[in-house]
Amino acid sequence: MAALFRGSRNLLQRCNKQHVDLVLVSSRSMASKTPVGFIGLGNMGSPMAKNLLKHGYPVIATDVFPESCKELQDEGAQILDSPAEVADKADRIITMLPSSPNVIEVYTGPNGILKKVKKGTLLIDSSTIDPSVSKEMALAAEKMGAVFMDAPVSGGVGAASLAKLTFMVGGVEEEYTAAQELLTCMGANVVYCGQVGTGQAAKICNNMLLAIGMIGTAETMNLGIRLGLDPKLLAQILNMSSGRCWSSDSYNPVPGVMEGVPSGNNYQGGFGTTLMAKDLGLAQHTATNTKTPVPLGSLAHQIYRVMCARGYANKDFSSVFQFLREQEEEPEKKGD
Repeated sequence: MAALFRGSRNLLQRCNKQHVDLVLVSSRSMASKTPVGFIGLGNMGSPMAKNLLKHGYPVIATDVFPESCKELQDEGAQILDSPAEVADKADRIITMLPSSPNVIEVYTGPNGILKKVKKGTLLIDSSTIDPSVSKEMALAAEKMGAVFMDAPVSGGVGAASLAKLTFMVGGVEEEYTAAQELLTCMGANVVYCGQVGTGQAAKICNNMLLAIGMIGTAETMNLGIRLGLDPKLLAQILNMSSGRCWSSDSYNPVPGVMEGVPSGNNYQGGFGTTLMAKDLGLAQHTATNTKTPVPLGSLAHQIYRVMCARGYANKDFSSVFQFLREQEEEPEKKGD
């Protein structure tokens, strides 16, 4: 009888322990679905925030342009008036902003995140900015007891919509898992790069190569067309040969060669020429600071700056093909 009693007591203890374990797991699961703040609902930020909603995360958002918030609000997000209000309601916040000054304002301005941020809050900035600004924001956040990580993205609007972005993450390694939980809802690849600022460094390097590759693809396609080659045939040949690159096989700049890319929609949508010029400016600045020769990167920067001044600022960066075609027409007009 005593043995039976001891067996029953052990069984009861095991059942109680399992119940406690289940409660802990359940509470952690519930905690992981606590609200996520999202600031910056432009071409990239809006689809990223939508993917968080699709994964069951309540989203609390704001944008300097109220009209940018309506679509997300219709899908269930709570919209507030300022970054400070978002920080008051959420302890995990993602920002997706156009430039370094925007990031500084959103984090440290009069209505910025750091005015109301809670201790322990995880701040993830997916903007593409100067690595030195990321480091400044990390120090400012640390003084308030928060953690800042830079996590710029690659992939463009299409990848943002399909949750196939690549995130390049810089920051405290111990916080990487917490950031990864959210970033995997919005991207197919999440890569830890090192300390704060290294994510931005990786992104700047990637975009410099992207710009150089796009200009090269546009020049090549234009030359082939002038030599009498069918653009679709030329693209096919390039993409089975050593000249193949992302700009030729996934984002071809020639209208009519590919469907579902900006060149097939009068270069609307996608990644704007202004933003590419900005990123190349960041590459140029960091190259100067590190005494790194980047002759092709510098030339690409000049080309995209000229494009911005020639009416291409709001068009996709692949419109460099159209820009080159325009350049060849000008001498002919002068000759007339």
